[in-house]
Amino acid sequence: MQKFLVASKYIDSDHPQIINLANALALNNSDEIEIAKACFEWVRDYIKHSADYQLNPVTSIASEVLKHGTGYCYAKSHLLAALLRANQIPAGLCYQRLSVNDNGAPYCLHGLNAVYLKQYGWYRIDARGNKEKVNAQFAPPKEQLAFPIRESSEANLPEIWPEPLPNVIHVLEKSHSYLEVLNNLPDIELL
Repeated sequence: MQKFLVASKYIDSDHPQIINLANALALNNSDEIEIAKACFEWVRDYIKHSADYQLNPVTSIASEVLKHGTGYCYAKSHLLAALLRANQIPAGLCYQRLSVNDNGAPYCLHGLNAVYLKQYGWYRIDARGNKEKVNAQFAPPKEQLAFPIRESSEANLPEIWPEPLPNVIHVLEKSHSYLEVLNNLPDIELL
């Protein structure tokens, strides 16, 4: 579990602003489920999804997401992982492969999280941000992610990663605007 608790370049859970927010969201609460839910809902509801709101800059590091108040799903998942880790709750990154236009190719990765809750084990959560036809919730043990899998070339990838995938970081770091990311969303081939 240690690798899901440590700070890193993109999940900088040791950053002072991350620690301050993590402490505020915990509110001296010792119930890990309530703390995890507070962190999830804060990122889901207060960090704007870059494409939905057509916002720059492109963020990738958790503290940048917090500073600018915006990020793609990938960046929002980095911030949520950082807040959970700052509260000593193991958190990792997960991905779905989804159809970009809900009708086959092209496909892209969608970033979300898994949190380890003692009562339930690994539990996937999606702080992408709700909107019409998107209603992600924190209701363990039931998962309620932003996007269902609808066809055979889409998938919930089973891995839980301690760090972001390199192709995700590549797109975020080389892109200069939310539109550039939108036009170059990362993808992987399913085996």
